[in-house]
Amino acid sequence: MSELSGTIERARELWRLHEAPELLQVVNVWDAASAKAIGSLPETRALATASHSIAASHGFEDGEHIPLDLMLTAIGYIVDAVDQPVSADLEAGYGDAGETIRRAIGIGVVGANLEDAMRPFEEAVAAVRATIAAAEAEGVPFALNARTDVFVRAKDLAPAERIAEAVRRGRAFLDEGAACVFVPGPLDESAVEQLVAGLGERKLSVIGAPGSVAPARLQELGVARVSYGPWTQRVALTALQDTAVELYAGGSIPAGTRMLN
Repeated sequence: MSELSGTIERARELWRLHEAPELLQVVNVWDAASAKAIGSLPETRALATASHSIAASHGFEDGEHIPLDLMLTAIGYIVDAVDQPVSADLEAGYGDAGETIRRAIGIGVVGANLEDAMRPFEEAVAAVRATIAAAEAEGVPFALNARTDVFVRAKDLAPAERIAEAVRRGRAFLDEGAACVFVPGPLDESAVEQLVAGLGERKLSVIGAPGSVAPARLQELGVARVSYGPWTQRVALTALQDTAVELYAGGSIPAGTRMLN
């Protein structure tokens, strides 16, 4: 199988997973070691990178402060470490969404998050359009998880207005060819229900955080996908720091620690 045909096959599988009746859970990873640990699980159907976590692991703040070349290199190691499809968090597209997606496809990425950062509506839609056009030019059915930041940036809006704006932007992204619409933020069941009603069944993607709606309930509500952003790295770092505290206090490495690297 050629490299391109393998990419196309994984892209088709990622699209299928977004359209399937089962909720797609993607556990976010940040390097080859974390990717292998998650990719080795039989339940893992696809993986997603976390831009925040990759940036942090290289000493950068989130928000496109890490150079694009370094971000893509890190993502490439993740793609090469696993057999499953990989969706990459490419932030807001690093100034040229189409070109960034083209380069990501070149290293085997078959889906991506692209955030609107609450840019003007037409500008946000144009970025999605450029992304889909770039993927089509490469011949890859790219599964774009088009992100709108209404719930994390437009906090001055009333709850109903946030829902309406997220749906307005999300519908436009879907019309351009996005696989689903990512609405990160603190969403309760009512907000999830309203977003699904506005965007359609299996078209909403959300983030899981402490206190979020449970995955089983998300599936019942018609959500397509849940990912965990930087929280998975925070779980790992919490365990690392807690272990260090135990060691400094005279303890030892926890029993049951697995050799996952």
